[in-house]
Amino acid sequence: MTKYQLYKLVEKTETLKDERHPMFERNKFMKFLAWFMVAYYAAILLFLGVVLGFALKGDYSAAYHRLDGGFFYLLIIDFWTRFALQETPAQKTHCYALLPIRRSFLMKIYLIRNMLSLGNLFWAFFLIPFGLVGVVPIAGWDAMLGWLIGYWLLFVFNGLCYLFVRALCMRHMLWFLAPLSIHIILACVCTIPDHNVLRVPFVMFINGFATWDLWAFLIIAGLISIVLWSNYRLQMGMLYNEIGKKEEVQLKNASQFSVLNRYGAMGEYLKMEIKLRMRNKQVRTQFFVGLGLIIFFSIMLYFTDIYDGGFMKSFICLYNYIILGVMTLGTIMCYEGNYIDGLMARRDSIYDLLRAKYYFNSAILILPFLFIIPLMIIGKISVWMNIGYLLFTVGVLYPCLFQLAAYNKNTLPLNTKLTSAKQGTMMQNIISMVILFLPLALEKISVLLLGPVWGYIPFIILGFIGITTHHLWLRNIYHRFMLRRYVNMEGFRASRNS
Repeated sequence: MTKYQLYKLVEKTETLKDERHPMFERNKFMKFLAWFMVAYYAAILLFLGVVLGFALKGDYSAAYHRLDGGFFYLLIIDFWTRFALQETPAQKTHCYALLPIRRSFLMKIYLIRNMLSLGNLFWAFFLIPFGLVGVVPIAGWDAMLGWLIGYWLLFVFNGLCYLFVRALCMRHMLWFLAPLSIHIILACVCTIPDHNVLRVPFVMFINGFATWDLWAFLIIAGLISIVLWSNYRLQMGMLYNEIGKKEEVQLKNASQFSVLNRYGAMGEYLKMEIKLRMRNKQVRTQFFVGLGLIIFFSIMLYFTDIYDGGFMKSFICLYNYIILGVMTLGTIMCYEGNYIDGLMARRDSIYDLLRAKYYFNSAILILPFLFIIPLMIIGKISVWMNIGYLLFTVGVLYPCLFQLAAYNKNTLPLNTKLTSAKQGTMMQNIISMVILFLPLALEKISVLLLGPVWGYIPFIILGFIGITTHHLWLRNIYHRFMLRRYVNMEGFRASRNS
């Protein structure tokens, strides 16, 4: 078999991989939702490209120079969105470990596929309409072609930088701070001074693509070559760890969290919830991703006026409180499916586990509450909205998510990378969407009828009722789980190794 034939074979297996997965039939809704979101964001980029092109065209002789002066903002957005969508080559090659294929060749295939990925062309939905309005009338079609190729090469370089950082993050999460620090420094240099000192070099560099200057293409080709070689060396080293599941295990004192010992069985399950997030890669990553989104939206609302609309303020306040719950409680009992037989060995153990989950997830809401306090101080979020959504989340939205405990029966791996895990049934996705958007509609109706202060009183009352009656509805969920215990346990066992 030639190398080209082998390359086509890998392409074919990657194309068929998702369809052959045992969860394919259960993920049809998620696939539809994913394609819908792609079309939705593509339409937004098309609209922004046209509008921004006309806006800058009337304000500046060469509209694309204004965009080129801040092109790194596009690279920053592109970089961080890849964390939720893209796997590293080391994660993909372990399935070929037993085949007589050179791993170095497989790594080269995946790096090339990453460079030629259609994801690197997604920003074309924004750049092409912008170029038709702001580049072609000024510089012509040949300039637009070179300009688009230059941006494509920049996104290829950005994708390789992401792969390098993502591989380092697999070794230690503190590497996450490296790109974050670089992006913050660039943003400060370009926004804090009265004159952006990097604007002229950025414009000259991107304009070099539009004028087909050889030096611009040589610079980006050199940068891509350096990052490509660095990725190859790093990913090859990471490949052996991924195949062998080699992990550095830090021994912990079994008596840690001893303050919880006074609560008996409840304290032990609270310890288990804490250690679930500390020791297991996928759950830990989910927690940090959710916390990062909370910090991001809070900072954007605090320092900018982009989200100053009434709907966006309500959405961010609700989102900050519910996102951690949606990520973890949407798949409630799915991680416990790995050791469900041990949990079922003792009477009422599931009930104690549910209580511990409720107490723990309610307690961690102190984190988004702390981030919202500065927003209340500057008046962007009202005190009544904050209290209303906090109590409504704990007393109404959490009970809705906990209902899934009686019906979830698919085991999720604990240490698989977040992007490679197949999760999300139709019921989980529908409930998550309802919880994210229905409270916003109820809030608007309540505020319209009762006013900006009294409109949140129903949220506070409903939340208080749910909190005070949590023993009742948790016991009800426990009884329904026990009625379905054999069906659920069969599903946990069947999906444990799928």
